[in-house]
Amino acid sequence: MSESYDVVVIGAGCAGYVAAARCAQLGLKTACVDEWVDESGKHVLGGTAVHAGCYASKSLLSSSQFYRNIVSSSDHYGVQISDVALNLEKMHMRTKGIINALAGDIENLFKARGVVWKKGHGQMQPGLKVEISDVEGNSIETVEAKNVILATGSKPLELHAVPVDNEFIVDSSGALKFEEVPKRIGIMGAGVVGVEIGSIWSRLGAEVQLFDAQHRVLPMADPDIGEEALKVFGGQGLHIHLETRVVSAKVQDGQVVVEYQNEKGTHTETFDKLVVCAGRVPYTHGLISEDFGMELEEGGFIGVDEECQTTTENVYAIGDVVRGPMLAHKGMKEGLMVAAKIAGGDMPVHYSTIPAVIYTNPEVAWIGKNEEELQQEGVEVNIGKIPYSSNMRVRGTQGEVGFVKIIADAKTDKILGVHMLGRQCSELINKSSIAMEFGATSEDLALTIFAHPTISEVMSEASLAVTGSPLLVP
Repeated sequence: MSESYDVVVIGAGCAGYVAAARCAQLGLKTACVDEWVDESGKHVLGGTAVHAGCYASKSLLSSSQFYRNIVSSSDHYGVQISDVALNLEKMHMRTKGIINALAGDIENLFKARGVVWKKGHGQMQPGLKVEISDVEGNSIETVEAKNVILATGSKPLELHAVPVDNEFIVDSSGALKFEEVPKRIGIMGAGVVGVEIGSIWSRLGAEVQLFDAQHRVLPMADPDIGEEALKVFGGQGLHIHLETRVVSAKVQDGQVVVEYQNEKGTHTETFDKLVVCAGRVPYTHGLISEDFGMELEEGGFIGVDEECQTTTENVYAIGDVVRGPMLAHKGMKEGLMVAAKIAGGDMPVHYSTIPAVIYTNPEVAWIGKNEEELQQEGVEVNIGKIPYSSNMRVRGTQGEVGFVKIIADAKTDKILGVHMLGRQCSELINKSSIAMEFGATSEDLALTIFAHPTISEVMSEASLAVTGSPLLVP
């Protein structure tokens, strides 16, 4: 007789492992199935975010910025350093150590909560059964479940015109593993992933060019953010070609020859490496058996309602495989919501207050709607926009670049969106999340007392600017 569980989660990335841990914490007998293996062939937990994306990139962003600060900024602080050398192998070792520790933390969490870890590929079968297979596709076992949560995440979008060979033409994961700093790197896509990867290698000495078909950089962000980001990133050495489409790439004599088109015609450039950051798609390969009866939506997404319930009763889907932004924290909250629902509780996800962050330097962050969206909806708004240079704490950190922009409803003063570019935006945006979650107005934020001197005060100043009365900016 096969094993039976209250909940079986397929996928142990951020969304999946959080869902599994919370289900077990709520007293549900829980198993989590995951097929990820590391470079040594060992099964590990954490999925793409831990092993090939989020945490790996943030580690290298931190290391590369530390290196860049020593090389270019130490003298500014009165610190003279000589004989600075880059040890890329050790930098990668640091990243690997962080990843291994995080994966170990998840394994320990599973043990503490009593989650049963099933190693292999999970596939939905009729009758709420999950078949688990090894890497060769051989069936290991089949388990039964009262509820199933699908959380298999996403993978890089593959382009037929630019095939990835994982040597010269790589995807976003491969771009984090270069054994030496390439002299010239081309990047397809100037979105979140593209500018983060470009920042890493530019700081370490590479010449970086990014190609994007959009008319502005970071088109998902507020137009003011995109305009300022283009200037800032350009000043850092990222050469961004907008309204430009890469039509082909081929490897010749150990180099990548890229052909691209823009309004001026067709051009070619040669790079040591080409990174394809053209987006991500849901990873649902082999997830649902043909006779299970669940059809995927356009783009390979799994259709769900507002509580992540699929068209099949007691089968849920969360994270990157469903609608909404492909953000780890969005998937994690969905995992908590579904776990609560299965256990008979309620924990809704408010999709209008999900923040987004880009971990460049300066950082970029936003939450809610941007000015362009609100204009299209015909919403009358008041806007407060304050430069970072007005902040006293910022002046002492060599971080004067950037601004905070708060958008409030002109009639109710309710905060509709906050957009920022500058130092520590990844932390500041969470203050906006709290404010918007509670339905705060710009006046509420203006009445809040911030410690002085802190970078957070730039938000207070921006809230005052919404009504045209900033204190420190004439």
